[in-house]
Amino acid sequence: MSDLIDDPRPGQNLPEYSVSEVSGAVKKTLENEFGRIRVRGEVGRVFTARSGHLYYDVKDDRSVLACTTWKGQVSQLSVVPKEGLEVVVTGRMTAFGGQSKYNLNVDEVTVAGEGALMAMLEKRKKALAAEGLFDPARKKELPYLPDIIGVITSPSGAVIRDILHRLRDRFPRKVLVWPVAVQGAACAPEVARAIAGFNALSPGGALPRPDLLIVARGGGSIEDLWGFNEEIVARAAAASEIPLISAVGHETDTTLIDFVSDQRAPTPTAAAEIAVPVRLELLGWVGDQQARMTRAVLQRMQTRDQRLRDLARALPRPDSLLSGPSQRLDLMSDRLPRALIRSVDLRRGRLIEASASLRPSLLGRGLAEQRRRFDQSSGRLAPGLARVVDTKREALARRADRLTLKPIERDLAAKRDRLDAVAHRLSKAGQAQVRDWQSRLSALDRLRETLGYKETLKRGYAVVRGDGDVVTSKAKAGKASALEIEFADGRMTVGAAGTRPAPKSKAKPPEQGSLF
Repeated sequence: MSDLIDDPRPGQNLPEYSVSEVSGAVKKTLENEFGRIRVRGEVGRVFTARSGHLYYDVKDDRSVLACTTWKGQVSQLSVVPKEGLEVVVTGRMTAFGGQSKYNLNVDEVTVAGEGALMAMLEKRKKALAAEGLFDPARKKELPYLPDIIGVITSPSGAVIRDILHRLRDRFPRKVLVWPVAVQGAACAPEVARAIAGFNALSPGGALPRPDLLIVARGGGSIEDLWGFNEEIVARAAAASEIPLISAVGHETDTTLIDFVSDQRAPTPTAAAEIAVPVRLELLGWVGDQQARMTRAVLQRMQTRDQRLRDLARALPRPDSLLSGPSQRLDLMSDRLPRALIRSVDLRRGRLIEASASLRPSLLGRGLAEQRRRFDQSSGRLAPGLARVVDTKREALARRADRLTLKPIERDLAAKRDRLDAVAHRLSKAGQAQVRDWQSRLSALDRLRETLGYKETLKRGYAVVRGDGDVVTSKAKAGKASALEIEFADGRMTVGAAGTRPAPKSKAKPPEQGSLF
């Protein structure tokens, strides 16, 4: 009976819990106790799972807090956690009973202080510089006068109004505005998409591709301008095929896009001034250059004219150049008749001397001697020819067996083909030359018709004739008994007999200056 009334051992009457009940109670207690909290610390290990979830640690000098950002929350983070970065994370405490661990579900990450932001900016700047994105050699030259300017900025701010106003004052241009968020988590992806979107446009398409891009935003803190320090924006600006001007913040503000852009402007208004020249100044400069060119041409012509005059004065007069040759011509003309007479006398004397040695008896003896030699040669010629013919006949008989008509026929056919080809080419060349001559003849005939006075009459002129001759002055017209006026469509006579159409006749063309 004593065992029944004795007290149980301490703790023996406590309720029993399952492991899941304990884990659920701990999780509920954590979530209810802390709710939504902000934690500051340094990012430790960072791991991205295949599912897209992000796991990392936030630590200080004594403790480590496990943090988790689910796949759907990663795209909404303004700053992606990186190892060594000091951040402030915001989220809800929760527990994972499968491993008896608690963690912070983070949905917002910000950099803890300007110093940390600057440190991260410097690290990012060094990485991009090492890739060569800041190299001046890769920067493109801005167009002198772009036809279309693309502006990437907020459509509701004062920046776009300042840019449009400045462009209108200096040199009005077509402007395409791509609206984007200029701060916050959406800033960087929207600006990067805008730069890529402008570059994707086709030149001359329905929506034309800009010749120049301006990325603009007003001043603000480093946190406000942080979207333009993101790596995605810097790489999009570096990859832009269109020249790009960055005008983010005030003159003292510097962002990563300023280093990769082709030109940095201290303010958005200054970007508009860089983009286009002043129209009035450009017109004035063009006028000055035109005046300088006119003066240079006139001066060059005056110099050449003066040089020509100087050279003309150094040349001798035409009469002095011709005086010597004229005198020599006169002397030679006086000596020529006497020289001809003397030459005829000399040739006559030589003929008389030669004819004295020519007598009929001498010619007869020479002819008889030649006839005797011919008779002797003719007597030996017949046997010699016979022997030669026999020799040739024997040689021909020996070679006749080796001679056939086929090689000759082949050679003859080949030569006939070549002859036909040459004849065809000659025929084509002759036809082409005849056509060329016909074309040239037609062109010359058209030119003759164009240059004739008949064409001039068609333009409203007339030919005046008096007493059969062309009248070229008022005095001749007054002396003529009747005037005949030829127009393009006929003639008419004006005179004492009245005005009447003149019969068509073939008259000589008028002299120059007789068309009225």
